[in-house]
Amino acid sequence: MTVEWRVEPGLQPYEDAVRGMEERVAVIRAGSADELAWLVEHPPLYTAGTSARKEDLLAPDRFPVHATGRGGEFTYHGPGQRVVYLMLDLASRGRDVRRFVRAVESWLIGALAEFGIEGERRGGRVGIWVERPGGEAKIAAVGLRLRHWISYHGVSLNVAPDLSHYDGIVPCGIGEYGVTSLADLGVAASMEEVDDALLRRFAAVFGERPKQPVPAGLTNGRAG
Repeated sequence: MTVEWRVEPGLQPYEDAVRGMEERVAVIRAGSADELAWLVEHPPLYTAGTSARKEDLLAPDRFPVHATGRGGEFTYHGPGQRVVYLMLDLASRGRDVRRFVRAVESWLIGALAEFGIEGERRGGRVGIWVERPGGEAKIAAVGLRLRHWISYHGVSLNVAPDLSHYDGIVPCGIGEYGVTSLADLGVAASMEEVDDALLRRFAAVFGERPKQPVPAGLTNGRAG
C-alpha cells in the first residue's frame, strides 16, 4: 500500500473538501488511486456530526454551519488549526475499526510529544486531552467515517487558532471542559513544524512513510 501526503495551500472551502474526499474514496475503492492523507486549513466554520444536538449550537449566525456525515457532535474549524483528512483502506488494514481509531489517537499523541506536550485519551470522551493550569482541555478532535471500509473525514489539531471561536458551540457536546492549542500552552510551533511531526509519527504508528509531494488534484490517477 502507498499513502500519499498532500498539504493544501490556503484556506480550503469545506464543501470542496467533502466533495474531494468522496471522490477520492470512490477511486481508492476502484483501485485507481492510492490512499491519501490530505492536510488542510479551513476558513472559520462549525460542523455538525451525526450526534449533534441543536442546543449545543450557541451562536448559529456566527459562522457557517455544515452538517456532515462524520461521527460526533459540533466542532470548529478555522485558520491556525491543522485538519488532516484520512482516506485509508481498512479492508487492507485488518478491518478493525477500534484498532484504527486507537492508531489515529496514538499518531496525534506522538506528534504532540515532539513539542513536549503530553496528550492523553479520556474514557468516554473522544479526542486528545491535555492537563493545564485550571483543568484539562481538548487539543485535538477525531471524527471519522467509513464507506466500503475506506475512511474519510479525520482529525483536527489546534496549533494556533483563535480559541474564542469555540464560544459559539459546545465542542463535542462537552461543556465542562475547555479547549486549548499548542500556542495556548506556550509552544510557538509553525504549521510546517507540526506537519513534519505528523509525517514522522505517521510512519512510526502506521509502519509506512507517506509519499510526498503530491501533485494538485485529488482524483486523477495516483495523485488525484
